[in-house]
Amino acid sequence: MAFLSRLQPSLILKRLLPGLDVLALLGWAILLFKYWVTGQLKLLIHPNYFGLVFVTSIILFVLTGVKGWQWFKTLRRKSMTSEEFEAVQHITLFPPGWGSGLLIVTAIAGLIIPPTIFDSQMALQRGISESLPITQTQTQTFRATIKPEERSLIEWIRTLNAYPEPDAYEGQKAKVTGFVVHSPVLPENYIFLSRFIITCCAVDAYPVGLPVKLEGDRSAYPPDTWLEVEAQMMTETLKIDTQTMQETPTEKRQLVLDAKSIKIIPTPDDPYGY
Repeated sequence: MAFLSRLQPSLILKRLLPGLDVLALLGWAILLFKYWVTGQLKLLIHPNYFGLVFVTSIILFVLTGVKGWQWFKTLRRKSMTSEEFEAVQHITLFPPGWGSGLLIVTAIAGLIIPPTIFDSQMALQRGISESLPITQTQTQTFRATIKPEERSLIEWIRTLNAYPEPDAYEGQKAKVTGFVVHSPVLPENYIFLSRFIITCCAVDAYPVGLPVKLEGDRSAYPPDTWLEVEAQMMTETLKIDTQTMQETPTEKRQLVLDAKSIKIIPTPDDPYGY
């Protein structure tokens, strides 16, 4: 490409700008493929869309090859055709190269910064619920015949959705996992055991959970700690609105996990429910 040294700087810029498009396509192809290979997609989107992300990454790799070959051919020519010149000079919202530059920077940031798991602070901000939103599309079939001790935390929430009378579960055994949330309006011997549910992507994730009654002080279980709790179901009357995490004048009778055994566990590879 020695002939580039003989060209005017403005023409050199016009010839090199398409390379930013190639790099942007390549960066996003690598990013999506990396998320798919490493399993980090489950922290970002619903599993129903994993295949779509994989196919998209392959398409971007193909487009990178096509655009790269076209760009290479234009670099080898000593002059640009009018069509190629117009392709470089097309009107865009940003100055030439800025759009592709932003995409490249975003892709690099995604490759460097790993996705993080939502924590207890986010759960408090979004409001922990003991039921799924009315508009929730339940992607898993409700199984009423499953043994109580085999239900996950989210399956308990679905059970309450179907049969919302808490006294019906009095005395049933439970073994569930989730992360700790310290509600400012619960007594010191209570925590919320919570998990986030993703319906489409992490943007629309929302927390659900159940109160856990401890034998001692909750300071032994810091926020965001993941626990496996073996408990017996009981009902308690608490002055708390789980949607807003604020005290309310009306007392509410609700299902509570009366903890019998609590074990601290590592953060699971698949922390969300669907």
